[in-house]
Amino acid sequence: MRDDRLRLADILDAISRIEAKASRGRDAFDQDEMLQVWVVHHLQLIGEACRSLSEALRNANPRVPWAQIIAMRHILVHDYFGINLDLVWTAVEHDLPSLKEQVRAILDALATGPGRSGPDSKDHKNG
Repeated sequence: MRDDRLRLADILDAISRIEAKASRGRDAFDQDEMLQVWVVHHLQLIGEACRSLSEALRNANPRVPWAQIIAMRHILVHDYFGINLDLVWTAVEHDLPSLKEQVRAILDALATGPGRSGPDSKDHKNG
């Protein structure tokens, strides 16, 4: 079973992969079905990794919109033919950069020592 640190690393990896392909811009995204599939797949991976994180870690980091990320994954997986590409692109352009920063901060906090679940935790604020 993968632990929280590995799941967080999975999230960062998927974000990096999306960033690499999405750097071609919105027009390329709109015109390239394979690029759309690539981005949607990696958003699904992000949602799955978030869903698999421990409840303790998610609760310790309430500023991260875990529920919305998991809900988006559910839509991408179960309503595939109803996916709104405008919303997908908005997530890529506006949501992923802040998620990347938040996940990096959580990983940094976890690396500082045991008992620290993230930048929002009481231990982190007092330590």
